[in-house]
Amino acid sequence: MRRTSFSDFKCPAARALDSVGDWWSMLILRDAFQGLSRFDEFQKSLGVAPNILTRRLKHLTEKGLFERRLYHQRPARYEYLLTEKGRDFFPVLMTLFSWGSRHIPAEDLAFLLGDAASGRERETMLVDARTGEQMTPENTSLLAGPAADDEVHERIARMRAWYLGIDA
Repeated sequence: MRRTSFSDFKCPAARALDSVGDWWSMLILRDAFQGLSRFDEFQKSLGVAPNILTRRLKHLTEKGLFERRLYHQRPARYEYLLTEKGRDFFPVLMTLFSWGSRHIPAEDLAFLLGDAASGRERETMLVDARTGEQMTPENTSLLAGPAADDEVHERIARMRAWYLGIDA
């Protein structure tokens, strides 16, 4: 079964999902942020079938989240290193981790987020980098970007009217 591509969608969230792929890809990225880089390390950590792992690593490399680098000649062995685009996925993963942590019973939590140097527990919060204000559904909306067409402008106008309580 072939999955639908979102690469032509106007929405950055849809296009980001096209880059990342699926849940296996996100778990591979999670493990890469914990220092794993080799096929056998990912396979051991995830318990994923080799053919699935091969496809996901190839996809993540093609989409620019990993760089594939030869580390052993005979037999040829490669490691997968996070690129800048891959490292930029970190806040997304930490937000997903935090969301999951808040919505499963505390007794089921095997991992917590912590400060790497001190070991103190951390909590995530999405903030506006310019103002430091916490971003919430109540204070955040979509704006038209440079590629916005009439349909996008109309959609944003409807959303803004709803937000302001105006009959559109």
